[in-house]
Amino acid sequence: MDRGRQGTAIATSREAVGAVYRERLADRRASVAVFERRHERMAWLRFAIFASAVLIVVVLGRPGVPWLGIPLVVFVAVAVVHAHILNGRDRAARAATFYERGLARLDGRWQGTGETGDRFRIDGHPYADDVDLFGQGGLFELLSTPRTRAGEATLAGWLLAPASPGEVRERQLAVDELRPRLDFREQLFVIGPDVQKAVDTDALRAWAAAPPLLTATWPVYVLPLAAAASGSLILWWIWSGTPPAWLLPALTFQILLAAWFRRNVHQVTSTVLVRAKELEVLATSLELLERETVTTPRLKALAAMLHSTGHTPAVEVARLARLVDWLRSKQNQLFAPIAFLLLVGTQCAFAVDRWRARCGPMVPRWLDAVGEYEALSALAGYAGDNPGDPFPEIVDGPPFFEAETLAHPLLPPGRAVANSLVLGGQGPRVLLVSGSNMSGKSTLLRTVGITAALAQAGAPVRAARLRMSSLRIGATLRIQDSLQTGQSRFFAEISRIGAIVNMARAHRDHPGAPAVLFLLDEVLAGTNSHDRKLGAEAIIRGLVGLDAIGLATTHDLALTGAVGELGAAAKNVHFEDRFEDGVLHFDYHLRDGVVQTSNALELMRSVGLDV
Repeated sequence: MDRGRQGTAIATSREAVGAVYRERLADRRASVAVFERRHERMAWLRFAIFASAVLIVVVLGRPGVPWLGIPLVVFVAVAVVHAHILNGRDRAARAATFYERGLARLDGRWQGTGETGDRFRIDGHPYADDVDLFGQGGLFELLSTPRTRAGEATLAGWLLAPASPGEVRERQLAVDELRPRLDFREQLFVIGPDVQKAVDTDALRAWAAAPPLLTATWPVYVLPLAAAASGSLILWWIWSGTPPAWLLPALTFQILLAAWFRRNVHQVTSTVLVRAKELEVLATSLELLERETVTTPRLKALAAMLHSTGHTPAVEVARLARLVDWLRSKQNQLFAPIAFLLLVGTQCAFAVDRWRARCGPMVPRWLDAVGEYEALSALAGYAGDNPGDPFPEIVDGPPFFEAETLAHPLLPPGRAVANSLVLGGQGPRVLLVSGSNMSGKSTLLRTVGITAALAQAGAPVRAARLRMSSLRIGATLRIQDSLQTGQSRFFAEISRIGAIVNMARAHRDHPGAPAVLFLLDEVLAGTNSHDRKLGAEAIIRGLVGLDAIGLATTHDLALTGAVGELGAAAKNVHFEDRFEDGVLHFDYHLRDGVVQTSNALELMRSVGLDV
């Protein structure tokens, strides 16, 4: 397969995308099998080399003879090659996971397989829980592929708040440029270990900002000289068989040097070793981003952000990662004596602190650039999975939301029923949705809300066409009572509605702020019919008067009369159902007018209630 050609072609359908994913998955699994066979051969070779070293000692009886160095050198070389093989196997396995998850998304089996983003939940957020942004099966899990917490935080932030139309258009261009770059998105995913998240951004920022502990300059010159002297004397002893007179003083001086700096060296090395895998991932990410040629303004700005510090990020972080590799080599039982002899730990600690003093202030900017790149790549992955989904048109101006054949993005295309609707502009400012339970009212509200969030993050949407202004979403779909706070559901609902009204007032008082898109589910269902009618009418009238647009659902047909009071600003729509042979049937298609059927009594009788 021509990986470069496949990596830049745009599939024209989800079926074509699936075919590419299956082909690549088979290729990556075959690579894993090849690496496994090589790994087994290298493991046997390492055992054979070790056995030959033991044989030399047994036969010659002199473990210090120069011949013992031959298997040692070969063993080290083979270990390096073996490490590359294991790394290749792990990368191939992660690449296979990348395509397995892609196929799971296409087949609707992705729930519970990714990062849920629960830590980004905000108590009282006006719509995150209502439209299923986070949690198992939420939008974040569907989208999220970042390997850094900065990437996750950036993606979550984009979903939690609307961007300006100009900002959205820049993201759309960047996502569209990354959409066909399947190779790039695969490489970005396979970077680093297969852990929950490879880079803890906040911890890495804190480590980079910490002041250096080893600031003296003379050890930079004395430590390598002391190590070179001791190493040369040891080699002379091995070669000649006679310990030189200066060996003991040299070792003593070296031990004293190490003891003098021991406390600070331990603190520096222990903290940087915790960041070892993170630095490996960050270095590889930066190298990948730096060599990617980009043309859109947003991606070019990110590239400039990486290089504006005067340092080459990939080179600098890779240099630090190599220092960490040397520190980790001390944990190898064969290399540990050599590391002690060469003062590897002490020398690397000084080098790490010099790096932190030089590059530490730039690390936050590098992490921000990587995080935004990952968030854009995540949206590009969603766009690549859904080549038929268009980018919405986000414009400045009065509030409106116009969607043609809009469907819920979390439902498989074969199950999602599309509906068209218009809010604001030339259409009504509010749709009052009536219908029975399970007919599709709440799903319609969630579809509108999650689509607005997805659109304003910069992603394509599940619709034939979507035009909208910048909108702040406010919803009451998952309002619950709280035993801990002593709040009833009704009080929690009116508190949320109060917050939505305040959002609308902010738009009125500051015209530059986005208008409100309200989604009120079973509005004021927790009170009596008289208060519900008066209160709901007043709330909807007040929101419309504050330049808000939205939808409200109800079972209470008395509320549908509010449309007459609002005139052209409101419209009744409904979902129908039919009850046949004890089975309730829905088609989930939105229709004009007020629902004319009621199935509540028949539904109660169908479950054995005597009504």
